[in-house]
Amino acid sequence: MRTCQQLLKVTGGLWTFLEIEGIEPTNNAAERGLRRWVIQPMTSRGVHSRQGAICRSLLLTVSTTLRQQGRDVWQLLEQAWIAPHRGGAMPSLLPDP
Repeated sequence: MRTCQQLLKVTGGLWTFLEIEGIEPTNNAAERGLRRWVIQPMTSRGVHSRQGAICRSLLLTVSTTLRQQGRDVWQLLEQAWIAPHRGGAMPSLLPDP
């Protein structure tokens, strides 16, 4: 019963994808971005420490964000590695305006 009540509250937005061109009916773009990271722990031994989990989640965020922007992941990681050694600024994950 609760589910039906919640659906009735948002019923106006349920069919927006039919009324406005360009709106996807699913969240496939978000799912595609995360798919490899959901499957990876199942096919490997995963991480065994809190630091490893944090590192993995940061790399997931960086690589997914850059791929969505069409930017090269390795190039940004290289810039981030070199920046502190050469006194340069750290690269940004924000897209160029």
